[in-house]
Order: sequence, then C-alpha cells, then structure tokens
Amino acid sequence: MAAVHCIADTCECDFKPNIRDLEWDLYTNLYGQHLAQDIVSEEVKNFLANNNPDRPLVLSLHGGSGTGKTLLSSMLASHLYTSAMSSSYVHHFIPTLHFPAHERVNMYRAELKAWVEGNLTACARSVFIFDEMERMPSGVLGVLEPFLGPSHVLFQTNYRKALYLFISTTGEEVINRMALEYRQEGRDREEIRASDLQDAIAEAVSKTNSSGFSGSSIIEDGLVTRFVPFLPLCRRHVERCTRQQLCQQGMCGRSDVVEAVGGDMHYTPLQEQYFSISGCKAVPAKINLFL
Repeated sequence: MAAVHCIADTCECDFKPNIRDLEWDLYTNLYGQHLAQDIVSEEVKNFLANNNPDRPLVLSLHGGSGTGKTLLSSMLASHLYTSAMSSSYVHHFIPTLHFPAHERVNMYRAELKAWVEGNLTACARSVFIFDEMERMPSGVLGVLEPFLGPSHVLFQTNYRKALYLFISTTGEEVINRMALEYRQEGRDREEIRASDLQDAIAEAVSKTNSSGFSGSSIIEDGLVTRFVPFLPLCRRHVERCTRQQLCQQGMCGRSDVVEAVGGDMHYTPLQEQYFSISGCKAVPAKINLFL
C-alpha cells in the first residue's frame, strides 16, 4: 500500500486512529471499569469503521471522583490523534474556565456554536470534551442539539463524524448504590451489566438541574449514544493505581508504599469499608507522603 502523504498540522495528518492500542490501554490501565472498557471499545470501533455514520458518537461518562473518567478521555485522544490531547482537533472545555459566569449564557452559546461550526468545517473528525458537567451553566449546551442529531451538514462537512464526550459526577449515587447492592449480596461487580444502569443514569441526569444538560433537550431527544457508568473503586484498584504510578517513577518494587497508600485511603460505607471515597484521585499525594 502506497504511503499517504499529508501536510503537517492538518486533520488528515494528525488523525491516526489505532483501535487495537486503544483497547489494550483500556483493558490494561483503566482499573475496575469493565462497563466503560466494553462500551467505549465497542462504540468507538463501530463508529470509526463507518465512513458515513448517520450521527456523531456522543458518550456521557458518569461516576464518582477518581474513577477514571478523565483518564479514559485522555486515552481516546491519544489513540485517535498523533498529538493526543494537544491536538488542534481535540477541544477540551472546562466550565469554570470557559463558561464561568452564569449571566453570560447567551454569549457562551453564540461562541460555542461558532467554535464547533468552525472546527468541524476544518476537521470533520474533531473531538469535543466537556468536563465537570455538573458545573456547566444551564442552557449553554442546548446550542449543540443540531450538531448531535442525524441531519447537520455545512460546507460539505459531515458533522456526523465528530465525537463528543461529556464527563460528569451526576448519577454516581445510582451507580454506587448498585455496586453496593452487588457487594452486599456477595455478587461479583463484573456481573453488573451496562443495560442495568442506562435508564437509571438517564433519569438521574434529566431530574437534576446541575447535570449540565438542563436547559436543553439533549437527553429527552435521545442524542446521547451511550451513558458510560464508572463504578466505585475498591482497595485493590487503588493499590493497582499506586503500583502503576510507582512503576512510572522506576519504583515498581515498593510494595510497602502500595500497602501504605491503600490503607491510608478513606472508604465507604463506614462499617464495611468497601469503596474508596476519592477513587484513585489522592494516590499521587499519598505516594509522596509515604516515600
């Protein structure tokens, strides 16, 4: 097969999806999240296999702090674009940075619409990541509705090739409740199925005004392809996070630090101590404490 020549800093040159490496990364480095691994692997693989999709891929990631939502978004960017998160075609929005003032919603809507239109015209395979959705001012994301459905085409650009990621803690209560029920019944967490949580997360999101989707019809119109649940992490997952980070620093053998970090985390419920309250989020600070 002849080599494809591309111009540096162009969408075609930077977009180099590697599904095999994405799947390896997901199943090797994302701990305790069989649902997220399976859903994202399946949806991204199928989406990219279709050169003329009927709608964009819209994934909404839900779960507690430190469970791997941001890590997964970084993995996706890394295995879709050569430049990873620094690619000009991966757009990362943080409400406190990009949409801080609730009274400026109309201005944000106009700016976001122009930004999405302009960047999709430049690159149909653009990735848009909306982080900390629970802090998103109500109404901002309503402007995305035309882009998320099956019909939007402008300037010969197929808007349906884009990928949207929404990251939120909304719905963590229903996710954690199911994980707790399985644990208390002596059942394996891997028995939890994605279908068990899809409707429950959608309902939780639609019922709260702090989901980031309020003031829009994104949920009601079924514009989210899949809701991706992130389960609460157990001590063994925290210790795997710890060992991985130690290995990155050339200290794989420090089992004493792994055990110390795992033992120093706060767990819930108070009596049973099943799940880490902060997931793996506090691991780097704890490692520094025990080194």
